[in-house]
Order: sequence, then structure tokens, then C-alpha cells
Amino acid sequence: MGSNRSAQQRRALWAGRVLAVVPALILSVQAATGALGANPIEALLNKLGWWALVLLTASLACTPLRLVFGWTWLSRWRRTLGLGAFWYATLHLGTYVGLDKFFAWDEIGDDLTKRPFIAVGFAAFLLLLLLALTSPARMVKRLGGARWRAIHRLAYVAAALGLVHFFWRVKADLREPIVFASILVTSLAVRIGSRLRARRNHRAGQGPRNEAPEEQPAQPSSRQAGRSMPSS
Repeated sequence: MGSNRSAQQRRALWAGRVLAVVPALILSVQAATGALGANPIEALLNKLGWWALVLLTASLACTPLRLVFGWTWLSRWRRTLGLGAFWYATLHLGTYVGLDKFFAWDEIGDDLTKRPFIAVGFAAFLLLLLLALTSPARMVKRLGGARWRAIHRLAYVAAALGLVHFFWRVKADLREPIVFASILVTSLAVRIGSRLRARRNHRAGQGPRNEAPEEQPAQPSSRQAGRSMPSS
């Protein structure tokens, strides 16, 4: 029974990794074949940022979906998708700095001070970087469970900043920003509702205060130890 469950968890983990990698492979093929359009750098910049927001939103939706539908296998996807969001955001920033601005730091500085959506996007990246740096098991032990969880709740702030960055970028077509916002608000509402119920149950002596075991910092296996995986 245990071996079957372990095999299912490994399959779920690898499925999440494949989902995170496939967009990068598609973008690589499009870039190599000239299929990114008349302005390939702008297209690549936009697509990388879009996928970073998609994966971050999906990562934050994993726990609410598990709470509502009991899909425990999503616990394995949460960290993988969060890691994918960080790396796509890194590629997005790298494309902007290296390919769009050619490392012209004075122009980049001007953008940060004069173009608010650039500053907001950079702030979102810094939060994702913080999540990545504090995700390894050794950081959980060093920071303590409560502080670690508080830091990783900043994933919602990073997602909100990323959404504002995206909104300012597209402006004319608000359909996608509305979809992202709806998912984020619903996910946060489910988490808050679950936490409030857990507190009521705790006060009534009906159960533990934490909303679910997943809310405790995960202790990865020796194979996973040291890997940097942002999580919600």
C-alpha cells in the first residue's frame, strides 16, 4: 500500500515538472524557427512573464483545490509549480535586462523610476527570489516553522504585484487579468475560510488549529533536500 502511494506521488511530481518545462521547450522551438513574430524579443518577454504568472497562480491554487476537493496529489505540484514560476520570472527579467536593454543600466534605472509597472514587476521578482532562497529544508530549520510560513505567505503578495504588472502591460484587454485575479481571490478566500474554521474548531476543542498538515513546512526527502522550491 505504501509503495503504491509512493509511486503515485512520484508520478504526480514528475507530471508537475513536465507541465512546468513544456512551455519553455515550446518557446525555445518558436525562437529557433522564427515563429515569435516581427518583434521576437517583445514576444518572448511577454510570454515568459505570462507563464511565470500562470505557474505562480496555479501553485497558489493547489492548496485551495486540495481543501475543497480532497486532491492530495496536488501537494506535490505546489512546490514544483512555484519553482517553475520563479525560473520563468528569472528568464523574463533576464530577457528584459539582456536582450531588450542590452545591459544598459542607466536605461534600466530610468525604467524603474519612471515606469511604475517595471518597478512593480521587479518588486514581484524580489519576493519570488526571497521565497526561493528560503525554501530549502535547512532554511526551514534555521528560520523556524512559524517564521517560514509567514515568509511564504508573501507568495500571494508576489502574485498580486505580478498581476498589477501584467495589467499595466496589457491595459486594452482586461480579460486575462480578470481571470488571474478571480483565481487568486477565490484561492485566498478558501484559505482564509479554512483557517477561520480551524480556529473555531480549535477554540471549541474539536481539533488542531492548523488548517491542514500541508501548512506545516515540508520536510523533503534526502533526494530533494537543498532544492530551492518556492511555495505558498
